[in-house]
Amino acid sequence: MSDPSSRPAPGARGLDARWTSSAKSGVGAAIGKAGRVWFTLSHGILNEIYYPRVDQACTRDMGLIVTGPDGYFSEEKRHTRQEMTTMGDGIPAYRLVNTALDDRYRITKEVIADPRREVVLQRVTFEALHGARTDYRLFAILAPHLRNAGNDNTALIGDYKGIPMLWARKPGTALALAGSTPWVARSVGFVGASDGWQQLRAHGRLVDEWTIAEHGNVALTGEIPLASDEPFVIAIGFGQNTSEAGHRAVASLYAGFEAAAREYCRDWRDWQQDLREPDLPPGGGRNLFRVSTAVLMTHESARFPGGLIASLSIPWGVAKGDGDLGGYHLVWPRDLVMSAGALLATGAHGDVRRVLHYLQVTQEADGRWPQNMWLDGRAYWSGVQVDEAGLPILLVDLARRHRALDEHQVASLWPMVRRAAAFLVSHGPVTGQDRWEEDAGYTPFTMAVEVAALLVAAELADTFEPAIAGYLRETADDWNALIDRRTYAAGTTLCRDHGVEGHYIRIAPPDPAQRDVIIKNRPADDAARPATDVVSPDALSLVRFGLRAAEDPRIVNTVKVIDALLEVELPGGPSWYRYNGDGYGEHADGSPFDGIGIGRPWPLLTGERAHYELAAGRRDRAVQLLRTFAALANDDGLLPEQSWDAADIPSRELFRGRPAGSAMPLCWAHAEYLKLRRSLADHAVFDTPPQTVQRYQVERRDALFHVWRFDRQERQIPAGRRLRIEVLATALVHWSGDGWQTTRDVATRDTGLGIHVADLDTAALDPGRRIVFTFQWISDGRWEGANFEILVVPPAPAAATP
Repeated sequence: MSDPSSRPAPGARGLDARWTSSAKSGVGAAIGKAGRVWFTLSHGILNEIYYPRVDQACTRDMGLIVTGPDGYFSEEKRHTRQEMTTMGDGIPAYRLVNTALDDRYRITKEVIADPRREVVLQRVTFEALHGARTDYRLFAILAPHLRNAGNDNTALIGDYKGIPMLWARKPGTALALAGSTPWVARSVGFVGASDGWQQLRAHGRLVDEWTIAEHGNVALTGEIPLASDEPFVIAIGFGQNTSEAGHRAVASLYAGFEAAAREYCRDWRDWQQDLREPDLPPGGGRNLFRVSTAVLMTHESARFPGGLIASLSIPWGVAKGDGDLGGYHLVWPRDLVMSAGALLATGAHGDVRRVLHYLQVTQEADGRWPQNMWLDGRAYWSGVQVDEAGLPILLVDLARRHRALDEHQVASLWPMVRRAAAFLVSHGPVTGQDRWEEDAGYTPFTMAVEVAALLVAAELADTFEPAIAGYLRETADDWNALIDRRTYAAGTTLCRDHGVEGHYIRIAPPDPAQRDVIIKNRPADDAARPATDVVSPDALSLVRFGLRAAEDPRIVNTVKVIDALLEVELPGGPSWYRYNGDGYGEHADGSPFDGIGIGRPWPLLTGERAHYELAAGRRDRAVQLLRTFAALANDDGLLPEQSWDAADIPSRELFRGRPAGSAMPLCWAHAEYLKLRRSLADHAVFDTPPQTVQRYQVERRDALFHVWRFDRQERQIPAGRRLRIEVLATALVHWSGDGWQTTRDVATRDTGLGIHVADLDTAALDPGRRIVFTFQWISDGRWEGANFEILVVPPAPAAATP
């Protein structure tokens, strides 16, 4: 290797590093291989490339620059019309055609990942549309951001076995940029100071071939020979060090682009052909079923099988630097379960089993999963979202019911289910954060997941541990009744405004005495809202998870309010906001979200609404919403997290009804689309648990117990209910229903799930009586030293029968 220290680039460190557009046009990776890289495309060029794991970005972008006579300078990501096609339905191998806006040249690129090596390959053809090829110079420029960061990279030039290379490195990670024929010229430098872009803009060529730029925001630039009209292949290889990266790049170039492309496409075609595509094409354009399945599988880790990240993007990446280490390339257990459910809907049973095994491995000792995590299970954020403990239980049941698991596999998953159920009963029904990762409290979505998960766990317990099944069902019944007490509001301002008796709210604070909910992502002086004034499509989860019928008057009332406040008509059809007052989205002028903003509509909520319409028996309406859902994708079939809902702002690439700047693709959105396709084909919602439907809609079970806990100190109990006291240690409950004139003692029993319960015989007490009680803790013979009191009130009127 030649000495790289001979000509250090000036301008050390360079500009502060930033990521790039989150609005991807394509994502790709080889499927089913032990060693993989993952790549993304946007604006006609490569963006982030991930290595050695799908949660570790190693580049910002890599594109081409054309220069020519009289100071001609053209950058393909900014100065071309871009077209993209794939090499087949559901095959994430891409053909990019970038034609200069001034029609002076055309660049055609084919992009794949080498299925046998950690290398991204591009086969490049340059055409001069005006003048001769020799009038132009063509350069590749790459911005490395190794190991999720752009501010401490080192770039250098040298050779591997005599083959000219450009390298970037950090301890333990390196990339190599090599070509099928030697570079005409090479240089490295610091971004904004001495990088190749600066030289090309000023001189049209590399006048200074700097050989090393250490510990900064750097760029690699190589001039591509244009003497021949043969395609030029660019290899970006990765390894633990520069030699390993160089070796892989050279090996891939020697093996040839054609052989790699054949194998890459064959592997994807083989996987796709085993999937079940429902009859019901959504109309013209790309096959969104095949796009969606490929998107989901592209997000799976090779080294951590079954680990699917949320998105190969960083929301509003152009405004984000190294401080946003994770972006969306992390595992959210919620998104992971949604993706696995969608794969199950397509018949990809083996892939679902990998996800379940991954969930087994990454479950915390207390039964939960992190809010989000790196692929190896390390938590990234520290929130506790209780629905993320319930959803894996529902996935086990869904896979079992659709015969993706045999009896032995279900048995092997029971310990995971049991631990998750134990976490639910110990920490629910209140969640530390709702599914939007913002507020603590009682939320219809989380509680619907919890209740359904407890019933599923109880059904499995009937086989594996019958002693705990009864308690799980009783807890589910109590929480199901609690949903209305905590989250159904009557006589509110919204009721009067919209002519309804009541409606479900987005979230109720943990303390019943607290009236306001604090809206995140809003200015501090504009964050508090009365909880009863905030609604969300989350209430539809009560139908999705089987706790309420679609025609239940409480649901119908809520839908009326939701539509009045949250529905927005976009060019492709209706979409919905997460909740009124949401602040997670761009500012009014289209500038990126920076901690505050304005919430935008989420396409996946159109899918959820379509599922509700199907549950309500309005299949034609659900099909219309499927078409709207598909219309919210970009031109290449990728579904965004959010859509732009205001007037067009072309300078920011924001157009009404098209993707906003948050994240694209979002696996959760593609998963919802795939499940909707299956649901419509089945004429029934694919992932509704039958246990809840049977218990609460058919049998119409009510709660036998009214539960009091230290973290849920109920102040009232309906007449006719028994009071259940739940504590975390063995105790004697000393209680009275007549002001201590008579007393009773009830010893707690261990449920086997970390909860000790005492059931008090209070069902015969009349309204107006007060129940008082205290505790003696058995382990140390200590009395609690305080009394607790609950008022018996008339039972609530029964809900109207649909």
